[in-house]
Amino acid sequence: MKVAFLGLGVMGFPMAGHLAAAGHKVTVYNRTRSKADEWQAQHAGHVADTPADAAAGAEIVFACVGNDHDILEVASATLPAMQAGSVLVDHTTTSADMARRLDAMARERAVGFVDAPVSGGQSGAEQGVLTVMCGGTADDCARAEPVAACFARRWRRLGEAGAGQLTKMVNQICIAGLVQGLSEGLNFAERAGLDPAAVFDVIGGGAAQSWQMDNRAATMAERHFDYGFAVEWMRKDLGYAIAEAHRIGAAVPVTELVDSFYAEIVAAGGARWDTSSLVTRFDRDNAQD
Repeated sequence: MKVAFLGLGVMGFPMAGHLAAAGHKVTVYNRTRSKADEWQAQHAGHVADTPADAAAGAEIVFACVGNDHDILEVASATLPAMQAGSVLVDHTTTSADMARRLDAMARERAVGFVDAPVSGGQSGAEQGVLTVMCGGTADDCARAEPVAACFARRWRRLGEAGAGQLTKMVNQICIAGLVQGLSEGLNFAERAGLDPAAVFDVIGGGAAQSWQMDNRAATMAERHFDYGFAVEWMRKDLGYAIAEAHRIGAAVPVTELVDSFYAEIVAAGGARWDTSSLVTRFDRDNAQD
């Protein structure tokens, strides 16, 4: 299938690579051209100078950029070049309102739209095992699913446009609480004189087990924070979730608290550390004892 991929960050770069490896005819676009050239050097595909050039003639256009402003700019340039009956699949994590706006823009041009934020992080993108939460018509989601299977092990439609983004908000709300709990547990173990590796090995086989524990406990204990989703990206996502919670009247006290903790991490210079860096807040407290 002829497809386009717009945005070659830590997620988009490998996702587009999986599409090319599966034999699809891939044209990529990235705002920084050198990144697109780097992608082309590693994969079979073409590089376009503009989003519109990349999308011309594509049956499915995938996008994975930064935030609401970024995807609106990209979509505004891309949709006029898309053929009627094609589908725009947005993997950017945005607000639900933006997803609905993009859906309306696409419908005006007889183009399908799926808001399809992902979970699984950089490692999931590289391994091609992402989970994709989708909003859109059943037909549009079904048309995109076999192609997205190149980089996703789970693709689930949750409702109409915006439902994917709302589900991603639930995902981030849950992760925020889990990482804070893991940070507190690690700090407790260290203060109690226990071996963190042994502690998490045994409790990881019980009810406390989680993906975060399996994949982040050891690196948190070693104070290595370059393995996953950056704090500044998490704050962006939590901002969308908190704003939506206020709009619908949902209480998210733990999420708001953890977001304030992440603000401290950013202020301390850790904007690009991964989200497991929450544990460093305890390091500062312990140093003052």
